[in-house]
Amino acid sequence: MKFETRAIRTQTDRSQHREHSTPIFATSSFIFEDAEKMRAIFAGEEQGNVYSRFTNPSVEEFQDKIAVLEGTEACRATASGMSAVFATFASLLAAGDHMVMSRAVFGSTFNIKDNFLAKWNISCTLVDANDVDNWEKAIQPNTKLIYLETPSNPGLEIIDLAKVAALAKAHDIISIVDNCFATPYLQRPTEHDIDMVIHSATKYIDGQGRVLGGAVAGPQHLIDKVHQFLRGAGPSLSPFNAWVLSKSLETLAVRMDRHCDNATQLAAYLYDHKAVAHVNYPFLGTNPMLDIAKKQMSQGGGMVTINLAGGLQAGRSLIDNLKMASRSANLGDTRTIITHPASTTHGKVRTEERLLMGITDGMVRISCGLEHIDDIIEDVDQALSI
Repeated sequence: MKFETRAIRTQTDRSQHREHSTPIFATSSFIFEDAEKMRAIFAGEEQGNVYSRFTNPSVEEFQDKIAVLEGTEACRATASGMSAVFATFASLLAAGDHMVMSRAVFGSTFNIKDNFLAKWNISCTLVDANDVDNWEKAIQPNTKLIYLETPSNPGLEIIDLAKVAALAKAHDIISIVDNCFATPYLQRPTEHDIDMVIHSATKYIDGQGRVLGGAVAGPQHLIDKVHQFLRGAGPSLSPFNAWVLSKSLETLAVRMDRHCDNATQLAAYLYDHKAVAHVNYPFLGTNPMLDIAKKQMSQGGGMVTINLAGGLQAGRSLIDNLKMASRSANLGDTRTIITHPASTTHGKVRTEERLLMGITDGMVRISCGLEHIDDIIEDVDQALSI
């Protein structure tokens, strides 16, 4: 079956009521037929639901869909994208370990390195997102993980997944990709031999700014480790959020087609705008990583970043003068959202580190929504022109 069909037709078994649309299993716990069945399920000798902190049919359907769409053996869902990132690190790293991480990552992921990993004696080396050939120099005897985003948040840096995967395999290191911006519809990292994939399902997977959620997908033996952490620590995805996200996956393909089309047209328009010093979009003809982007993505995605000639003040003016687009830190919504990363999503990152990530004071991140492209362009243009 094709992607769209699998996203729609992957469902839990129907109940005795023969429902067409999967219901929400809004329950904290489950009952057992007898004492022996209860013992066997708790011991892991038999499959069954125990407690919604770690097993729930609504959550299981969402997990199954992500695993099917990403092409992995298994998936575990979490309460948010950041809990997915943290759970992965906590499950696969121990005191004394080392990881290599792209410098171009989401601000909160960056802060995990400073605020948590460091105090647990887990070291991290940051590397230039576009310099994969030099990543090998950062690998140490105790390196356990390579972690990256592509396209990155917010700079939309493209990293050659096949090169990263080959490097990781050569050194017996686990490779992990945050696939939030691309979604499994546009990019499936495991097809390029990446081991694990992380999502903030809050973004494009939900697609309407309604719920929080995260997911970690990969081979069963690694996901089992993540599951044990989630079971003990408890950053669980709620049954309601899982139900919403599972339904959202049914429309992911058609939504992403529109997001990509709008972003492509907006990037082309802004490229010639006098107020814009630089436009970055994965499939823009001037992107130096265009060939790599097209090799691993089917379309360019729904995100556009621009650097304004007027710097910080120009960015603030653009955001303040919007009439339609939303001023929000979220992305992947039906509504166009415009964000100033240097003062919001990456505001707690040290200035020198932020500049190394390519996040200048004049950078603006645009999440193109599903509105008519003429209205998006008109709003951005009038805000730039004031």
